[in-house]
Amino acid sequence: MHFSVHKKIQIGFVIAFTVIIMASIFSYLVAKNLLDNAARLNHAIEVSKRLEVINKQVKEAEAAIRGYKLTQDSTFLDPSMKDRSLHIEKEYQVLRRVTSDSRIQQLHLDTLRQLLAVKYEQLLQSNVAQDPATDKAIVISSEQVMDRIDKTVQEMTRIEESQVHEKSELFNFFSGLWVPMIFISSLAAIIIGIYSYITLTKEVRLQQHIEAKLKSYQRDLQQNISLLNKTNQELEQFAYVASHDLQEPLRKISTFSDRLQVKYKEQLPADASQLIDRMVAAVARMRVLINDLLVFSRAGRIVPESIVPVNMNELLQEVISDLEITLEEKNAMVVADDLPVIEGNPTSFHQLFQNLIANAIKFASPHRQLQINIHHEVVTGQQLGFVKEARWNDMFCRIALEDNGIGFDQVYADRIFLIFQRLHGISEYSGTGIGLAICKKIVDSHHGYITANGVPDQGATFTVILPLLQSLKNEEYETTTKG
Repeated sequence: MHFSVHKKIQIGFVIAFTVIIMASIFSYLVAKNLLDNAARLNHAIEVSKRLEVINKQVKEAEAAIRGYKLTQDSTFLDPSMKDRSLHIEKEYQVLRRVTSDSRIQQLHLDTLRQLLAVKYEQLLQSNVAQDPATDKAIVISSEQVMDRIDKTVQEMTRIEESQVHEKSELFNFFSGLWVPMIFISSLAAIIIGIYSYITLTKEVRLQQHIEAKLKSYQRDLQQNISLLNKTNQELEQFAYVASHDLQEPLRKISTFSDRLQVKYKEQLPADASQLIDRMVAAVARMRVLINDLLVFSRAGRIVPESIVPVNMNELLQEVISDLEITLEEKNAMVVADDLPVIEGNPTSFHQLFQNLIANAIKFASPHRQLQINIHHEVVTGQQLGFVKEARWNDMFCRIALEDNGIGFDQVYADRIFLIFQRLHGISEYSGTGIGLAICKKIVDSHHGYITANGVPDQGATFTVILPLLQSLKNEEYETTTKG
């Protein structure tokens, strides 16, 4: 499977991004466990410290009572038992608040409170003078309570230490994965960075090479365009000069043939007269052909100054008026829609529709009255379906010119727009085979499209598609037409 450069870079960055995300997640978990572990350690230290203070205060109070009883020195009772009790209570409340999130520690604190209360009562009893037997019983009972206090304190300390140990184990687990993950992600980032650098460097070099080629092609294209323009100008000059210069010998041939017929008509045999007649007809066809070539060479030449809004209804009436005599001879009828205003060259549009209507008249059927119908619709480039996307929003006028003449076989639909292409012999239908080629040249120069559809013995339809507004910028236009 082959991947493009952009696809490879995208895949590389996706992998790098995934690795970075995974490394970030592990880093977050490690940092979170480190903070939790530190918080748990501080919590355990604080709980142990408070328990140690409480345990120490109880033992100091017990030692103070014994010292006082042995020496009767009142300094052993400073601070007093009440003050010691208040200090112990203060530490106890702090412990109660610190361990509020642990139910088992709260239960141990309940037990510790009960033991401290018992111990406090025992200390008060020991402070009062008793007989030796009672003192001994109090001392034994006090030792038992103190042992239970020690055990409770140790149990609470053990619970805190076990929680710290659990947090440490979890931290060690994540930190053990974190180091390889950071190493892998760093290695992957380095590899992807190197790969991206190499790939992008190749892409930049390729782009520079393509740009250099494009500049070279553009220079060649400009040179070719200049050469083509120069060649076209020379061809136009040649066509004009040729048509002008060829007219003179044709006039001489025509003049001499006329004189020959007039002066030596009685002396010429019949077959000679026929040859002269054929020569005159050939000269007339030659003159028409030269004129048509000249028209073709000049057709489709438009400049910005020649582009104006054209009232197509008025233009069509002018064309019909010019062809009035020919239409009457064929007893033809022209029915047209109300056409819109279209930007273009009026002379070229006049020539376009005159050639199309004249073509319909020429190929009228001898078995029925010629009827020419002209319909139109305004559509967008997107609705046409065959223009480039850049022209989808442009507005076009599609004009269909239908006739009920002799028609043609659809296989010749493209051929009829080529110069000198004829579907019928010169003896059947007159003409030089240039008219429809001129039509295509005019439509192309207006950035439009022309197609033909025919059915033998039924008629033909010529469809002209023209943009309502002309763009004279050097744009590349789609010239594909529908089949």
